[in-house]
Amino acid sequence: MADTITIRGDAETEHALDVLTRDGSSRSAAIRQAVLEAALRKERAAAMRRAVLRMPLGEPDGIDIAAEIAHSREDER
Repeated sequence: MADTITIRGDAETEHALDVLTRDGSSRSAAIRQAVLEAALRKERAAAMRRAVLRMPLGEPDGIDIAAEIAHSREDER
């Protein structure tokens, strides 16, 4: 048996529910679907972040940006 969840709606939430139920879906079904889709988006976003973090950065190009900046600022001192 599923748990019952209560939410406090505001004008924005009520408008969103109106949009989601225009096809005849019940408010309960629309909310269930929205929660499932939001969770899927978060899982996909987390998977994409992990994939990006695992991407190889390639070989260094031999340019030390910090040293270049420090060298160019020597004249400012």
